[in-house]
Amino acid sequence: MGHNVPVPPVLHFEPAPNARPLPELPLLIVVGLTGVGKTSFTRALGWPTLPGRRELVDRYLLPRLGADPARLDRAQRFALTARWRAEHPGGIAEALAAAYAEPVWPLVFDGLRGEAEVRYARERFAEARFVVLEAPAAVRLERLLGRGEGFDRVAVRREEVARFRELAEGVLPQGELDRLLGRGHPLEALIEKLKIVAEEQKHYHPDGPRRALAGSERALFLDTAALDPEAAADRVRAWLEEA
Repeated sequence: MGHNVPVPPVLHFEPAPNARPLPELPLLIVVGLTGVGKTSFTRALGWPTLPGRRELVDRYLLPRLGADPARLDRAQRFALTARWRAEHPGGIAEALAAAYAEPVWPLVFDGLRGEAEVRYARERFAEARFVVLEAPAAVRLERLLGRGEGFDRVAVRREEVARFRELAEGVLPQGELDRLLGRGHPLEALIEKLKIVAEEQKHYHPDGPRRALAGSERALFLDTAALDPEAAADRVRAWLEEA
């Protein structure tokens, strides 16, 4: 099934004609870590999608920290968003709550991460529903290796090549690391993507959204290692029709 993705709605950070504060709107908020499949999922949905997390960070958060998005790698961005969260525990959800958009439904935001952001959004966005996309770290890492996006860059030091197995500890089992090595991925590329996954996990525990949304009827959890984007989108459409 194919879908034509609509033009993204305009996101304002000041009151604007025909726009309302986002916390008043019935958003569909997509939650998930890097490589979990959020972009493919939202494309499969084919619904109007607000400018996403990356643009929100670039337009709202980094200017307030005096940083130039074009000069940052992923590790530096994680460090700066951590600085932001030190003063704003709701993270990107707080930036989202400061925005305005024209009220339409469905309206999707991609995406939040971590327990604190999701908990803040659950409390502040009373009309929102949450789709939490999950996948094992090894699956997410391999997707990063395959997507070839310039945004997914981080510096790799020489000593990290020698201790790459140590970098993987606590992120994915050594057997999964050996499997990825056996697929012929260049070692430096594998280490680069491993660092992104590890750094992200340091800031956003994969189980955090489940804790934040425990018992909520406004949340749906989907395993993107088992569901392709179209199947995940179909599950969400059915879920919302039942509401």
